[in-house]
Amino acid sequence: MTEFELIERVFRPLDGGRDDVAIGIGDDAAVLQLPSGHELVACVDTLVAGVHFPLDCSPFDIGWRAGATNLSDLAAMGAEPRWATLALTLPQADPQWLSAFAEGLAAVLRPWQVALVGGDTTRGPLTVSLQAMGSVPAGQALQRGGARVGDVVYVSGTLGDAAAGLQLLADPAPADSPQAFLRQRFLQPTPRLALGRALRGLASSCIDVSDGLLADAGHLASASELQICLRAAVLPQSAGLLACFDAATALRLAATGGDDYELCFTLPHAQSAKMPVLARELDCALTCIGVVREGSGLQLLAEDGTALAFDRSGYQHF
Repeated sequence: MTEFELIERVFRPLDGGRDDVAIGIGDDAAVLQLPSGHELVACVDTLVAGVHFPLDCSPFDIGWRAGATNLSDLAAMGAEPRWATLALTLPQADPQWLSAFAEGLAAVLRPWQVALVGGDTTRGPLTVSLQAMGSVPAGQALQRGGARVGDVVYVSGTLGDAAAGLQLLADPAPADSPQAFLRQRFLQPTPRLALGRALRGLASSCIDVSDGLLADAGHLASASELQICLRAAVLPQSAGLLACFDAATALRLAATGGDDYELCFTLPHAQSAKMPVLARELDCALTCIGVVREGSGLQLLAEDGTALAFDRSGYQHF
């Protein structure tokens, strides 16, 4: 299969048929139409075999993760996803592998009507770089900086599941088991796009939890030049996590485990009354886990008020 045959057969079906794509796959570059009064939001993530996913990971799951990690970045900005480009490095052009990869990518892009509008393919160690682009009304993008003293800190969903699932990938437990639930949370994360859009005008700062709660909430504190204080006792943990790990390990995973792709955000205390309604509308748990204070850095406190510490706060690339 040549490069152009690969594009036509495997990736052109992902073009989405959007009206805002003037020129998509097949030319030297895409031409895209941004709605009036909106700003472009763009992000890119690179997934390397053996680093960001196991070498024996299924191509469907690799495609899903490539799409979900980028859509999660758009969610953290409150953006509406529109387009994506793909740079794919492959040891060889295996049609069966490529078809499964494209199916996984389509499974996460199509529900949000994201059009694949271009990219590149080359030979080499398996590496997937996806760029996602979206739009946000001018001046309404969520940012990491902006938290204010007295704001409360929330997180969506449950924490630690993906890191636990990575540890359990080789576990042969049945499909309806807690282990299988945790594996699925790692292999096929859910980008919180609807929540991100709903937080425009409400949240004072926002980030997606990709490297671990402590690391990513720490970025909010740093960007806002304030201190974030979190309560360990209220960090949301799934029944699956608690069924598979002891309490101390579950807390460590919830506090420092990466790849959950939940949203951590701050908002004025007066807005917190809206969170139960929003959680029901989106069918997504929203938990108040802390507060923003004067100072700097991040603290995780036990019930008696003492500060907890772990060997690491989250994933480090270098």
